[in-house]
Amino acid sequence: MSILVFGGSGFIGSRFIKCWSKNNSEEIVNIDKLSYASDPSNLDFITNNSNYTFYHEDINNKDTIRDIISKHKPKIFINFAAETHVDNSILSSYEFIRTNVLGVQVLLDIFREYYLNSSENTDFKFIQVSTDEVYGDLSINESPFTEESKYTPKNPYSASKAAGDHLVFSYINTYNLPLIVTNCSNNYGPNQHKEKLIPKTIYSVINNIPIPIYGNGSNIRDWIYVDDHCEALIKIINTSFNYTHFNIGGNCELENIYLVKKICTILSDRLSNNTKHEKLIEFVDDRPGHDYRYAIDNSFILKNLNWKPSKSFEEGLSYTIDFYLNKYLQK
Repeated sequence: MSILVFGGSGFIGSRFIKCWSKNNSEEIVNIDKLSYASDPSNLDFITNNSNYTFYHEDINNKDTIRDIISKHKPKIFINFAAETHVDNSILSSYEFIRTNVLGVQVLLDIFREYYLNSSENTDFKFIQVSTDEVYGDLSINESPFTEESKYTPKNPYSASKAAGDHLVFSYINTYNLPLIVTNCSNNYGPNQHKEKLIPKTIYSVINNIPIPIYGNGSNIRDWIYVDDHCEALIKIINTSFNYTHFNIGGNCELENIYLVKKICTILSDRLSNNTKHEKLIEFVDDRPGHDYRYAIDNSFILKNLNWKPSKSFEEGLSYTIDFYLNKYLQK
């Protein structure tokens, strides 16, 4: 069985390929346009593997994507390709609409024709990897998001992801295709771009530069170690059940300020300099439309696929900090 990964050179996509390749010998085909947030070195461990093929390509290039699919004949399609940084979407939403909406539409159309024209399509799946941000935000007392929660995106990034999800749901209803949407909480771990909170904090401490925190840092996120997310996706791929929607969460809600201070404390120990790195924290004007709290109810996937996060936050954060210390201190 060949698996086609869109956006496999980015943070979550590359970790998925790593997790998938541990127990699967089938061909992996990675299509990535290598935007600023992608890093080919994320896949150094598999680049020379005969079962791995990479194409430097944009998912909007329909004819080329169709040719690749015709050549490799995959049964599993999984889409990580996305513009994801909220701040960038506020400055300009064009690339977010192009990739997260129009790109998804291109992939869905290609998959539809490929599926309907294939004589052996019983094991086909298309998985659209999305975010909890499509649900909007929660107050401190509201229950976590479920698969039944209403989509109420609050910024251009989450709106573009919500639009892509709605396209998937519409293709399920209209064409009866084997499509699945997954909505995951905040990922952390190796290979994440340093514009994101955890690697940015580590990078700032190492370079003794300010750690910017929006508002007063009270915003809450539900965190999950990236490999736990990937293992959930593999469970979904391997299930024979015909589900169309899964929420994937870490059951780990933390205020941003708490997380940053925790990283600073750990780094004081790792760097053995007894420096109070919290002094680098700099509160800045809040982001426009900043969502207050995200939280995922993952009881559906636990009940139906027997999946739950396996790595504690303390263990995952410790490993992640060591990874970035090694990465940044080598430069």
